Amino acid sequence: MIAYDLQCDAGHTFEGWFEDEKAYTGQKRKGLLSCPICNTGAVRRVPSTFAIKIDKGGSGSPAAGTKIDPERLNRKIVDFVEQHFDNVGTDFAKEALKIHYGASEPRSIRGTSTEEEEKVLKQEGVDFFKFPVATPQQNSDS
Repeated sequence: MIAYDLQCDAGHTFEGWFEDEKAYTGQKRKGLLSCPICNTGAVRRVPSTFAIKIDKGGSGSPAAGTKIDPERLNRKIVDFVEQHFDNVGTDFAKEALKIHYGASEPRSIRGTSTEEEEKVLKQEGVDFFKFPVATPQQNSDS
């Protein structure tokens, strides 16, 4: 079973459970998916959300007005992605298409792609998220 976050054109977000990617694609193509709130059939998959906890003193969340260190947040995001996503390197677009069309098992992947490959992924309806990874600044005294 696989769970997808779905959203209708009216902005209602809900979860759908499917046997696999192929089952989702088949139901969408046949018009069997609809929003449970407004019943529209204009439904699409949206990126799933995840949270990264930044604990400042055991409270579980920063207090209002507490400044978040962007470098630390970036490091936490990078660490999470490195630990939980398969690195497919420059084969990102190829692997994403395989997953999209059911030729490979669904999994979270990371890697690099060219602008042309990204255009193809968008045309094929493959959802992906691109974010820059900041590299640590070099100390000029080293």
